[in-house]
Amino acid sequence: MDHERVIRDVTVRLPMASTVVEACRWTVTALARHAPATISVLLHVHDRLRCVAATGSWQVFSTVPPKTGIVGRVYASGETAVVPDVAVDPDYIPVRPDVTAEVCVPVLDPAGRPIGVLDLQWCGPADLGPWRDTAERLAARLGARIVALGGPPAESRSEKLLRHAAALTSASTEWDLFAAAIAAARDVSTLSAAVLVLAGPDGPRLGTPPATPGELEARIRAELTEADPAALDGLVARAHRHGVGYTLGEAGHPPVPDHRPLTRAGVRTLVAVPVGRPDDGGVLLVADERLLRPDPTTVNLLELLAGQAWSCLDRLRSLARLREQANSDPLTGLRHTGPFGQRIAVATPGRTALLAIDVDGFKAVNDTYGHQAGDRVLVRLARALEGALRHGDELYRIGGDEFVAVIEVGRPEEAVRIAERLAEAARQIGRTISVGVALPRPGESPEATLRRADQALYAVKHHGRDGVRLAPA
Repeated sequence: MDHERVIRDVTVRLPMASTVVEACRWTVTALARHAPATISVLLHVHDRLRCVAATGSWQVFSTVPPKTGIVGRVYASGETAVVPDVAVDPDYIPVRPDVTAEVCVPVLDPAGRPIGVLDLQWCGPADLGPWRDTAERLAARLGARIVALGGPPAESRSEKLLRHAAALTSASTEWDLFAAAIAAARDVSTLSAAVLVLAGPDGPRLGTPPATPGELEARIRAELTEADPAALDGLVARAHRHGVGYTLGEAGHPPVPDHRPLTRAGVRTLVAVPVGRPDDGGVLLVADERLLRPDPTTVNLLELLAGQAWSCLDRLRSLARLREQANSDPLTGLRHTGPFGQRIAVATPGRTALLAIDVDGFKAVNDTYGHQAGDRVLVRLARALEGALRHGDELYRIGGDEFVAVIEVGRPEEAVRIAERLAEAARQIGRTISVGVALPRPGESPEATLRRADQALYAVKHHGRDGVRLAPA
């Protein structure tokens, strides 16, 4: 193989390439005439190595994280990798089943910084030493041409949308989702501000702001917070009734009344995108204080983004409902055994009191009036006990007619007073309860504390019910 001829054939057209993609494709195509290998060029675009050009292959990875695979290792280190047997290299990413060897060289800019990689993979015998030298010389010429043409290509808007869609899908909380949606809207649209307005039980509300909102974004949020709720209703209703609306960035056109809070904030360009359903969705407002002309493609991308954000929000809320159902008693709505076990596991000795509660005569209610009547008693009692507890106290249903309250107190006498308040709340609805009170001892397990509270409860039962007893310290 005449490697000097290979280099001449590959580099002769590089000066004529008018784009980075052209330069990469010409390099791969010309090199493939001489090298019986699978060849690709990957450049660092945003936060990944993106395949810009490749010869035919059953599978070409569109993007690779910067430290993944042999190509990621070469990019991160800036050092060539010669792999005579890919089967023994743990970093090898299979592209085709018959690959045996690989040469991967960094594509460097004139200052020696990696901007991508040139990768060659063989399916048969190959003299890897000379090919290493040839690939390194070609990568140097390609790197110089890429820099002369302005560097690796920027992300396209569709690539941005895909990246942001992945971020939305991976958001684990509504806060993270709102922050990701706002960042995505600004990035895809190139406008400077984005605000979510969402429907709520008490009227429209602003979605969670990003950690560092921009100046215009902060002004918009302030104006919408102070605005008449009817203005927010109008923004949401308008978007859902008529679809996406946007300005064409022209002066001299008065805004409709719903938009006046935005103009007071300094907005001169606006895209308003409906999010979700009319009854419980909202609107995504993407804005700028410059007079701009959003193009229809940008608006369409924002519509896709809003749809993805709503799907992810709906999923998060559905998961939250499922978790709540899994952690809650379906009859009373109180949390049950699982969450109770987690709570008492972090009980503070001397400060956390457990109140074991049992409904007096409950079996007679079920036997005399039926289980539906018993269920009604439990629901009424649960509401009465919740109302008698202080803010921050927790009530659990851990059995048929068995409840436990977990409260933070300063002294045992305080726990007894709260237990007596619960007993009085039960009497107010025509029922009585027996309550046993216990405070964790140092080194005592939560289960042992609960057993002592139960023993105190049984002592109340033994002495006539309808009362409170503190377990011995």
